Amino acid sequence: MLSPDLMPDAKLAAAAADYDVVRRAIAHIRGNWRLQPDIDTIAEAAKVTPTELHHLFRRWAGLTPKAFLQALTLDHARKLLRDSASVLDAAYEVGLSGPGRLHDLFVTHEAMSPGEWKAGGEGLTLRYGFHPSPFGSALVMIAPRGLAGLALADAGKERAALADMTSRWPNATYVEDRDATAPVAARIFDPKLWRPDQPLRIVFIGTDFEVRVWETLLKIPMGRFTTYSDIARNLDKPKAARAVGAAVGKNPVCFVVPCHRVIGKSGELTGYHWGLTRKRAMLGWEAGQVA
Repeated sequence: MLSPDLMPDAKLAAAAADYDVVRRAIAHIRGNWRLQPDIDTIAEAAKVTPTELHHLFRRWAGLTPKAFLQALTLDHARKLLRDSASVLDAAYEVGLSGPGRLHDLFVTHEAMSPGEWKAGGEGLTLRYGFHPSPFGSALVMIAPRGLAGLALADAGKERAALADMTSRWPNATYVEDRDATAPVAARIFDPKLWRPDQPLRIVFIGTDFEVRVWETLLKIPMGRFTTYSDIARNLDKPKAARAVGAAVGKNPVCFVVPCHRVIGKSGELTGYHWGLTRKRAMLGWEAGQVA
């Protein structure tokens, strides 16, 4: 059971409203990075005052706009890759359940049987609901055994996100039930509820290889990055980086299973199913959580 002190939708809605401004700011920076725009210019593009932008970033990410931008630079990403050597090797050394476990959301996970996956979800009932989040509208999907899907969408794109997710398990039964999914949304997006004594249960629905990749993603601690090739190496399939990339792209439980922490060997932020702007926002927000 989840704690009764759950984050209300009103607070999530405020975070989602902040994200709309953050998204505009990131989009402007990304499109004009050669000009190195100052805060005044970024604020104008985001349709707020510089002071509002400063307070908004402090409220949303716990960082100043400048610190947020520094966390998203290529140099910063390269330094993290260089310093960490392999965050996955470190995760194996400390053990997933040991005191050194660094995963932030504290989750437990299991996989559905290959037969259940091959059946396309037949006989499975998935309840879903849309909820505001710090990264836009969140589509939360739960199975009897735990969280099965999490998608993110900008305003007006919710139905497309739902169609994308339901196409993954076409034979499942889908029931809209915000009352059932609201406590899960709160548990996911409120850091105060990330407690080891109340782990979030996840159920993976995918091929054996996809599930192995998704389980590996759970070993990447907040504030760190890894690469597709490093994941492949840790799966004892050093030549399977491309296949790893495909599996990462199919991750049905975004954010919780942190596929956004996988980047290219050069430190570049590579593609993200839910949009590169959102990936940048997540990484900057997480930098504030570990600062």
